[in-house]
Amino acid sequence: MTTLTRQDLNFGQVVADILCEFLEVAIHLILYVREVYPSGIFQKRKKYNVPVQMSCHPELNQYIQDTLHCIKPLIEKNDAEKVVVVIMDKEHHPVERFVFEISQPPLLSISSDTLLSHVEQLLRAFILKISVCDAVLNNNPPECSFTVLVHTRNSAMRNMEKVQVIKDFPWIVADEQEVHMQEPRLIPLKTLTSDIVKMQLYVEERAQKM
Repeated sequence: MTTLTRQDLNFGQVVADILCEFLEVAIHLILYVREVYPSGIFQKRKKYNVPVQMSCHPELNQYIQDTLHCIKPLIEKNDAEKVVVVIMDKEHHPVERFVFEISQPPLLSISSDTLLSHVEQLLRAFILKISVCDAVLNNNPPECSFTVLVHTRNSAMRNMEKVQVIKDFPWIVADEQEVHMQEPRLIPLKTLTSDIVKMQLYVEERAQKM
């Protein structure tokens, strides 16, 4: 069994690849389960050996891909603290915030033949939790929209304006109303602890949605 360390392989890049692929599936599934878009624009596919729903809408898919492409360098450097999917009502006030808290251990030593299989098993559990989260959440109002936020560690703040990964897709400071919600209900969904990454998923839900 071969042991890989940070010196042998860019683990930041490996973690970023795994997490961005997972986040893409998770965002599509959240939009489907929480009925942000009509079910007709989604198709059933299989990921992590479980059925998932993925959008077929080109512009929506491009927005999600561009967002994650910009987040990926932050995950590589362990500068992304949280990735948040914010669902907003028609007045652009948040009704739900799906919060993915991410951290990587400073030192890594992991066997190559368990790296992907073990993490994919853990990510499968996240997908299953998301797929049934509507059982613990109240219905959202009609005409909702969404956005994706990234909370960075302080060390990354100074460099973000200098780095524009995609032309015409710059970083902007989130509106205060998108970031904070008054006295939300907190619903923990899943926690992942592995040799390469720790991740916690919870939902902040507004008490009065309608």
